[in-house]
Formats: sequence, structure tokens, C-alpha cells
Amino acid sequence: MNIEEFRDYCLSFKGVTEETPVGPNTLVYKVGAPGGKPRMFALGSIDVFDFINLKCDPEKAIDLRERYQGVRPGWHMNKKLWNSVDVEGEFSDDLRREWIKDSYDLMVASLPKKDQVYFTKK
Repeated sequence: MNIEEFRDYCLSFKGVTEETPVGPNTLVYKVGAPGGKPRMFALGSIDVFDFINLKCDPEKAIDLRERYQGVRPGWHMNKKLWNSVDVEGEFSDDLRREWIKDSYDLMVASLPKKDQVYFTKK
């Protein structure tokens, strides 16, 4: 997976914005309803795109770290809730996309109920 594929995939989801709040070299993807407070679900470096950080259910985060060498506690993130995932290596891009989608879904589910309605509308 390259940075363009990562970027395009993240932006393909409803309610996603791309920002650079931690500096111009880090892309941050947030999800939120219009007018609501968006929540971060993925980020990656523009300069050296060798891993991405994804939000994860705490139990699943531990399981993935135990199963895959290319999954580690989130770099510069809450180690309980975030994983750093290599963008090359032992698992497929389809699996990476699945984990990105899981991160997105986790953050949508954490939004206030009034904002979640936005994501159920077609």
C-alpha cells in the first residue's frame, strides 16, 4: 500500500476529513457528522510512509500484535487503543484495508447518537 492508496481509501468513507494538525508531514483522517466534533481514526507520515496508526478495540489490538510482527503498539499514541501497522510486508493490502475500515467503524460507533444518524442515511 502506498500513501496515495491509503489516502484515497480513507477519503472514500462518508464523513471523513483530511487534516494536518500535528504538522505538515502527517496526514490525519477524522470522521464526524457535519457540525459535529470529528474523531481521528487513522494517520500516516507523508515523508516516510512505512507504517500507519489505526484506532483499535483494546482486545483486538493485543491479538493483532501477538499474531503479526508488522503490528505494534501505536507510535506516539495511546498504546492500549492504537496500533502501528506496517504498510509493506507480511499481510495483504486487503487486510490493511479491513483494519482501516474497522478503525473507521469504531470511531463512527463512538460518535454521539445524534451524529450517528448521519451515517445511516443513504
